[in-house]
Amino acid sequence: MKKIFIIAAISLLAQGISAQTINRSQKPKPGPAPVITIGDPIIYKLANGITVLVVENHKLPKVSASYSIDAGPITEGAKAGVSALTGSMLNEGTTTKTKAQFDEAVDQLGADVSASFSGGSASALTRYFPQAFALMAESIRKPAFPEASFEKLKSQLITGLKSNEKNAKAISSRVVDALAYGKNHPSGEFETEASVNALTLADIKATYAKYVTPSRGYLTFVGDIKPEAAKALAEKAFGDWKGAALTLPVLAKVANPTKTEVDVVNVSNAVQSEITVVNLIDLPMGNPDYFPVLLANQILGGGSESRLFNNLREKHGFTYGAYSSTGSGRFQSKFAATAAVRNEKVDSAVVEFLTEINTIRTTKVTAEELQNAKNLYNGSFALGLENPARIAGFASSILINDLPKDFYRTYLQKLNAVTTDDILRVAKKYYNHDNTRIVIVGKTETFTPGLKKAGFSVNEFDNVAEPVKATASTGTAAVKSAKEVVDSYITAIGGAAAIKKITSLQQNAEMEMQGQKLTVTIKDMAPNLSSMEVSMMGQTAMKQAFNGTTGYQMQMGKKSELTGDDLTEKKESKGIVNQLYYATDGTKLAAAGTAKVGTADAYKLIVTSPSGKKKTEYYDVKSGLLLKDEKTVTKGTMEITQSTEYGDYKKVGDVLFPHTLNQNIQTPQGAQEFAINVKEIKINPPLKTEDFN
Repeated sequence: MKKIFIIAAISLLAQGISAQTINRSQKPKPGPAPVITIGDPIIYKLANGITVLVVENHKLPKVSASYSIDAGPITEGAKAGVSALTGSMLNEGTTTKTKAQFDEAVDQLGADVSASFSGGSASALTRYFPQAFALMAESIRKPAFPEASFEKLKSQLITGLKSNEKNAKAISSRVVDALAYGKNHPSGEFETEASVNALTLADIKATYAKYVTPSRGYLTFVGDIKPEAAKALAEKAFGDWKGAALTLPVLAKVANPTKTEVDVVNVSNAVQSEITVVNLIDLPMGNPDYFPVLLANQILGGGSESRLFNNLREKHGFTYGAYSSTGSGRFQSKFAATAAVRNEKVDSAVVEFLTEINTIRTTKVTAEELQNAKNLYNGSFALGLENPARIAGFASSILINDLPKDFYRTYLQKLNAVTTDDILRVAKKYYNHDNTRIVIVGKTETFTPGLKKAGFSVNEFDNVAEPVKATASTGTAAVKSAKEVVDSYITAIGGAAAIKKITSLQQNAEMEMQGQKLTVTIKDMAPNLSSMEVSMMGQTAMKQAFNGTTGYQMQMGKKSELTGDDLTEKKESKGIVNQLYYATDGTKLAAAGTAKVGTADAYKLIVTSPSGKKKTEYYDVKSGLLLKDEKTVTKGTMEITQSTEYGDYKKVGDVLFPHTLNQNIQTPQGAQEFAINVKEIKINPPLKTEDFN
């Protein structure tokens, strides 16, 4: 069937840089570490357990307050997603105000007020702050939990999950944690469409009652306010609040792999693969290793001057950037080194990741590298002190993490005392090499053979971190030649004779993009005339037409002629159903085994057009129907992968046509997905050649 391509326009913004007369051949010498003077906040304790911290700063007539609940990691289990949904519901109105009334009250103050599962915040000019603070307290303490809002937010959450079903980056973010911690660990579990669908409003209310509480609460005021005034506001808004008592969970330690393993997840439409080298660590902030680890991470993968960045981007050109991060805190956290890498370079990139990790574990960093890392922290730490909220955060961090009172006063002193020996010691202790986990999410067929050739044992998982087991049907599907697969498809949809009777076709469809309903009209006339028009609210948003010789695309009123590969592809199309002409139009076919498309087993064909352009088509082993096609095109210097999945086949006249088309466009910047639902198909409508001009 003819494919629908939604072509996204990509804009490049140029920014001018003014030149200065600077001697760039010499690096400026680092100055001495700044002397840090940090005042202590005023701290109060309310009778219900809330800790109140006040940091005065009268430079501006503005006050901010935040309330945070230190509940620790929460295990949601079968109700994964309930915390996020509960937090969203706190912004949907209170027992005395609808959402619209609440938002209007905030707007009248010119304030910022929000609430979440872990607390809330309010910021306003000094004269309006008491009212804004009262609104924050009301949103946290007296949520209305309207049923209509619950259904709306639940639907939005499910829509978001669906939109990321084929997004390699989104899949990687959940699968990495699920594999590192385990899916039953609070840091490894994640919401799914099924878990969110099962949630009820009663679940929201129960979760709120259990976790949104004054217990283990920290209320911080920063800005133009006196401590006594802040305490009075806190007592008035929260003093009589009662709630469930919270205790920090005790979590069993999760072991790292006993030997390095490679875990892969297939995303067949991915342009790039997401690589994560990860191992779990225990690094409380009070541990003497904390400061050496900060600097080790900066040297390894903390930015554009780091070893990973210089190796994988600057030296080899595998990626736009490679980075690392090292967690810390009261609970097990993780070290992770990451990059989005071209599919065909994944195996090489993995080797380079491990090489850099092993090098920093076994060879001392240079004195210059260490000093550069220290300089960065010296500057950024001192600069951060200009924000009073940072000082307030220091105070609560000291309480939560049980740190010495002078932890931040002596921060730079301890950081600057780190030696190259310290870096070597902590790198070996916290960055695993022989017993690490490498998680790769991308187009596995392009890199798995290379990984195996390099000596890695590869484990396959699906996009919810479940092991993939080879199915009997895939392994035992009858071997067919490429021609047999195409012939089976022609037969499955109705046969060559029925197809040849179709000389014109009109499809009327609907699609949704960014919350807007769009009308799509597709017209085709033999041998290869075609047009597609996308309309919104009766106005044409995009149109593409080809009259058999020339064509154009018009988007948002701007018209451009079809040229290059786009024009060639139109000219090479030979009929309403292209597959009918593969044997006679110069198209080359090659069978490439079998693959999974969703849960279905499919024959995979490599289709090369007469001009040499390749695409891949997948045909259902059982029904013979086309399930999916995909191809990679180059726009300028950027590679774009376009794939379309076909479903809901229905007979129109004597021929089966798909009535759902899900198109995915993957670029290095991200993914776009469009679901097109065909509402009506007209066989042999009275189209004219001028319809395609």
